[in-house]
Amino acid sequence: MIPVSDLPAVNASLNALTACFLMAGFVAIKRRQIAYHRNYMVAAFATSMVFLACYLFYHAIHGATAFPRHDWSRPLYFTILSTHTVLAVVNLPAILTALYLAAKGRFAAHARVTRLLWPSWMYVSVTGVLVYFMLYHWFRK
Repeated sequence: MIPVSDLPAVNASLNALTACFLMAGFVAIKRRQIAYHRNYMVAAFATSMVFLACYLFYHAIHGATAFPRHDWSRPLYFTILSTHTVLAVVNLPAILTALYLAAKGRFAAHARVTRLLWPSWMYVSVTGVLVYFMLYHWFRK
């Protein structure tokens, strides 16, 4: 069993893995490798959902983690965190919509949704890792 104190690192790893699956899915669709694209995107969704479960569990047990610094890094951290959080909330229904459209074979509509969704989802995945490093490693007192 993973100790609760290790969940932030697990969450950052899940975000990084999601970003890798998203990039692989992007490359696959550009190469017209539909089956690979589908598998990578389902894997990205699965790792995102595992992240969400771990994140909610951690914060239900631990609560919020305060940013430790009050210097130039604080506004940078909160800017990244706020954009990350808002886009994460917006992305979930868009991800579900994209999955639904693909499952129904409505690929033109799926492509329209994902033209905006993919960069946003990638941003959320990458900034999730960045927020972790800023909070737990780079800016610790």
